[in-house]
Amino acid sequence: MPANTTASSGSTGSAGGGSRKKKGRRARLIVIVLVLALVAGIGYGTYWSVSTVRASYPQTNGTAQLAGLDSNVEVKRDSYGIPQIYADSDSDLFRAQGFVQAQDRFWEMDVRRHMTAGRLSEMFGSGQVETDSFLRTLGWRKVAQEEYDHVLSAETKKNLQSYADGVNAYLKGRDGKDISVEYAALGLTNDYKPVKWTPVDSVAWLKAMAWDLRGNMQDEIDRSLMTSRLDAKQIEDLYPPYPYDKHKPIVSEGGISTLSGKYDPQAMPSSDGLGSSTAQGATQGLTTQLGALSDTLDEIPSLLGPNGTGIGSNSWVVSGKYTTTNKPLLANDPHLAPQLPSLWYQMGLHCRSVSATCKYDTAGYTFSGMPGVIIGHNQDVAWGFTNLGADVTDLFLEKVSADGYLYDGKVKPFVTREETIKVAGGKDRHITVRETNNGPLVSDRSGELEKVGQKAPVTNAAPDRADGYGVALRWTALEPGKSMDAVFELNRAKDFTSFRAAAEHFEVPSQNLIYADTKGHIGYQAPGKIPVRKSGDGTMPSPGWSSAYGWKKDPIPFDELPYEYDPKRGYIVTANQAVVDEAKYPYMLTKDWGYGTRSQRINDLIESKIKGGGKISTDDMQKMQMDNTSEIATLLVPELMKINISDKDVREAQKLLEGWDYTQESDSAAAAYFNAVWRNILKLAFGDKLPKELRVEGECLNVPPAKSSGPVDEQDRLVRECGQRAPDSAQPDGGDRWYQVVENLMDKPDSDWWKTPANRKDKATGNREELFARAMKDARWELTAKLGKDITTWNWGRLHQLTLKNQTLGTEGPGLLQRVLNRGPWNLGGGEAAVDATGWNAAGGYEVVWVPSMRMVVNVGDWDKSRWINLTGASGHAFSAHYTDQTDKWVNGELLDWSYGTNAVAGSTTDTLTLKP
Repeated sequence: MPANTTASSGSTGSAGGGSRKKKGRRARLIVIVLVLALVAGIGYGTYWSVSTVRASYPQTNGTAQLAGLDSNVEVKRDSYGIPQIYADSDSDLFRAQGFVQAQDRFWEMDVRRHMTAGRLSEMFGSGQVETDSFLRTLGWRKVAQEEYDHVLSAETKKNLQSYADGVNAYLKGRDGKDISVEYAALGLTNDYKPVKWTPVDSVAWLKAMAWDLRGNMQDEIDRSLMTSRLDAKQIEDLYPPYPYDKHKPIVSEGGISTLSGKYDPQAMPSSDGLGSSTAQGATQGLTTQLGALSDTLDEIPSLLGPNGTGIGSNSWVVSGKYTTTNKPLLANDPHLAPQLPSLWYQMGLHCRSVSATCKYDTAGYTFSGMPGVIIGHNQDVAWGFTNLGADVTDLFLEKVSADGYLYDGKVKPFVTREETIKVAGGKDRHITVRETNNGPLVSDRSGELEKVGQKAPVTNAAPDRADGYGVALRWTALEPGKSMDAVFELNRAKDFTSFRAAAEHFEVPSQNLIYADTKGHIGYQAPGKIPVRKSGDGTMPSPGWSSAYGWKKDPIPFDELPYEYDPKRGYIVTANQAVVDEAKYPYMLTKDWGYGTRSQRINDLIESKIKGGGKISTDDMQKMQMDNTSEIATLLVPELMKINISDKDVREAQKLLEGWDYTQESDSAAAAYFNAVWRNILKLAFGDKLPKELRVEGECLNVPPAKSSGPVDEQDRLVRECGQRAPDSAQPDGGDRWYQVVENLMDKPDSDWWKTPANRKDKATGNREELFARAMKDARWELTAKLGKDITTWNWGRLHQLTLKNQTLGTEGPGLLQRVLNRGPWNLGGGEAAVDATGWNAAGGYEVVWVPSMRMVVNVGDWDKSRWINLTGASGHAFSAHYTDQTDKWVNGELLDWSYGTNAVAGSTTDTLTLKP
């Protein structure tokens, strides 16, 4: 037993009840399977005993010593292992939080901090050097250190230190195998030993969160890459304007504090970056570098979502005027990459008596490795997050030489720093990071840099090529900020005024914050450090050599960011749609909103209930979260049914759509067939016309040479070209941007987009009806290959599966170990841009690539009637009963009771651990 922990009259992970006993038996069987697997081939001449596997299980009953406490702390866990912590001071509360999260999730925490610091190679060897190099170039850890040293409040730093002390108290005296079984696996090839946790390790995690929620950077890259094959009008077709006429923005009755009146569009700078015709040649010169950069992005560990695309979320709040509780109801379900364990860790942080020395009584979803609650409620207010999607990143084409970079006709020296990457089992690697006034040169991390000077055709808008070009990244998260302060301030908020004060400090990532309180008020605030551009709109890379571009010194003032408070309509919906009508707002937030399909569906569901004279219940909120209607099906199916199909097998499949209600249940054959048709429509109309950098890697086509004009019929004039993009980030991904693209073309049946390219052996299509018929045929035979010829056996869930993967050894370890550590698959309903957003990438296949990572419905004021669920479970230990014990309920749309009050927590407690000084 480690020196700092003394157990008495307790057990490890014990619980009562018949169902718990079954879980325990199942967990023991899994342990035996692991031991057999290791003996069979993974152990390299050694084996792990059952005691090795169990050594890392947390103590959850009895007593344990925790150095540094002022008084006893109780950790009460329910039958799902969810902890509620009770303490008498802030320092004790956060020290215990660090201890408990390390008990359950330290492997996850350790991997995350190595990722944010660009130190994965220390754990996993030379295969991570390229990733580490890129992350060192971004400098997340460096910025986090600056925040801790110079920006964060003294109280925040005290809380961070208490949390770190708790983590380290848990680590003291424990070997890696005593912390998590993955360390035992790592020890077979690596002598890595966990080191102490630091406060900056916690702060750096916010940079990873900000990276995956960074806005339109991928769209900026994709638009630039499209210029090699598409003209400006075609690219515009694929990025249509937001449909304000049919999809409501978030804010329609609120405003900003200091500005009023209508915005004059003429006052806004024109789009005059490298996307303009005067600099089109320089844009073409970016293709090589941006393709390489996109490949690099695919390799970065994606903790929140696939390469930053598709990440959405739903949240909405309804005033007590329209609820059965007569108090607000608030729902939230962030859509993130599925991972095991889940990104979220459910927890309650309770001061036994709230006072000046113990300020917190809050519960909700936390991040392992970071103190406080991210999403949840306290005694007075509840809050939720969705991604605002503000454009907070810009790419700049820089004119570089050995001496520096060009700016307004003069060469300025780079700001440089040297980085040493330690590699497990190998030699140290050394890199030099170069920064311009627009940020780090991310293109330095690609071997393609030296080719750019040779390949970049330039016009008079760009300087002479000489030594070449580089690509720099400007990003708000690379400037020190106060987001960590905001987390604690949100946890302490008492009303809308204090809530907005906290939101002002939540600078990155920029999120939509919704609000409700026990006095019946509801509200919304758009926070974030959002840049104001001198020129251009951020949709294309800009010339870094001119001071006419870049960002103004100050971002949009917080008092001029949109908000709402008690709108007359009685509800607020945020689901990544436009925040405010751009014609009525003086600043540009982004040109790349989500297109509002999910948000409008939620608006419609709420309005139909209210207009029908009914009131919305907690059950109604939960049911809305599981709404899986396909909005694109409502548009396309009537047209698909009009097409005369002669092939009896294809006609048989077409009949599946007759009478279909457009819901995407897991057992629906119609949903399976329609989604296959949709995927093939996208491929025929758009996918085969995109450049290789956007298409799925390994999928090859015979295509016309780049920038060729006119039809190409002769086979010998075509070139063989294979896609280069990872399947979960390729285009067209089938999201609601593509819904809008297709809707805009429906009244243009002879558009060139409906013509298939001359790269297929069979007859090309010439109009919309022919292409739709071809898509139905292709879908029929695609599903025959995947699901069998008998359509009565088809269902959406067999195509649309979720597999939960351990985020390290579950993706990169030996196959047998992956099978032991991972879980699934589960057959899911829902779909892309549905409220039940089980996302899939239409270019890459039907596999689920992002999900509602948790769901909650908060019953404001009557907190113990709130409900919640996590994607997986509380534990990060692969053989714990709580590894995935919430997943089946999550799949079925069920929610767990969420105890908050002292009596409710006592009633749901199955294990109690008392931590003593």
